[in-house]
Amino acid sequence: MKSLKYYILLFASSFLLNAQTSENPWAIAVGADLINLQGDNVDSGLNFGAPALSLSRYISSGFSIGARYGLGKASPQDNVNLDYSYLDGFIRFNITENNIVPYLFGGYGLSRFADGQDKEGVFPSLESGRTTFGGIGIDIPVSDQVNINVSTSYRGTQETNGSYNHLQHIIGLSYNFGAGDADGDGVSDKKDECPDVPGLKEFNGCPDTDGDGIPDTKDNCPEEAGPEELQGCPDSDGDGVADKDDKCPNVAGLIEMDGCPDTDGDGVSDNVDKCPEQKGDPDNDGCPLKDSDGDGVPDKDDKCPQVSGDSANGGCPDEPSDLLSYINSEKSRILFKADSSTLDSSDLMIIDTFKSLLDKYPDTTITIEGHASSDGSEAYNQKLSEKRAAAVKKSLVDKGISADRLTTVGYGETKPVEPNNTTKGRARNRRVQLNRSAQIKVN
Repeated sequence: MKSLKYYILLFASSFLLNAQTSENPWAIAVGADLINLQGDNVDSGLNFGAPALSLSRYISSGFSIGARYGLGKASPQDNVNLDYSYLDGFIRFNITENNIVPYLFGGYGLSRFADGQDKEGVFPSLESGRTTFGGIGIDIPVSDQVNINVSTSYRGTQETNGSYNHLQHIIGLSYNFGAGDADGDGVSDKKDECPDVPGLKEFNGCPDTDGDGIPDTKDNCPEEAGPEELQGCPDSDGDGVADKDDKCPNVAGLIEMDGCPDTDGDGVSDNVDKCPEQKGDPDNDGCPLKDSDGDGVPDKDDKCPQVSGDSANGGCPDEPSDLLSYINSEKSRILFKADSSTLDSSDLMIIDTFKSLLDKYPDTTITIEGHASSDGSEAYNQKLSEKRAAAVKKSLVDKGISADRLTTVGYGETKPVEPNNTTKGRARNRRVQLNRSAQIKVN
């Protein structure tokens, strides 16, 4: 019963690493054995023996070959004590090569049961039996190279005179070796992903210098602790951009801005924005573009940079269509009597209408053109045309139109609209006319 408890304790003691495999092909084992003799002439129970020694070499595909030798005692009957020894060759097959390794084994050898009387030879024929055996065992690892080994087998002898069939149970430790460990970190070179640098078993032999739980081989910042999502690199400002990539590592920013903020939201990060608190243009270092007329259209895009306008109209004022329609019609023509620059009531009505249109378009400027018929000298007609234009300007200024918006010019008799050889023609040529120039001005 005591022996049975010992077995249970050994089986339950450890479930950890690996046994003899291609990575540690050689194994040397030492232990103790218990034998139970079989046969009609046997009435004894278990018999203890030690040491039990073996040396084996892993071949491939789970197979190993080896030799073993052991010493012990055997008592087939009361008051009969025999010296027990064996020398075997065996082959072993690992059923699995996972953490715990169960295996089958079998072989051929010699078993000796000596009565203490001298006989010739190490294994005298009268005391030795040729033995065939087979059994099952298990390796329970306690470290990378050390295993608890438990096995049981049946050994059958071919000689019945002086030899016994028996059950054999072995308990011991095995040491697996053969694979190198250049850096001495306890991980064999075949398993060690960093064979020249001492490391940790949980990282397959690689170190974790900064202790952040990421091995140096996968850590982009092996000497600075950082989270796994940033490949082990720190993020001082917590903006999701690792310090090594963060152009503003001490200020939380945007990933798309390389970790820098964009306070004014103009698409230019604060670290390069010359106007970080004022929304600007990326092409102008983040500062607003010059807008001379203040119409919201920058000068570089404004077709009328000195005149406030509309963005839909390229920064120019809306086309004064009704004003242009009026000044290009006959309704806007002011006619004068011969040798006169005086405005009558009908003329003032035209000027009132014109003044209301100028109020509607406060940025519009016009040119007032004065004309004369061919009556009189050219010099006289030139001065008369200038007086007529000046009279219209004065009336508009008196009604509140800024003089800066009004330009006058006299053309004398040089631009008749009808021939001057008729009375009707001369009457139509004595006029003030408004014409539009090629610029914003309305002439």
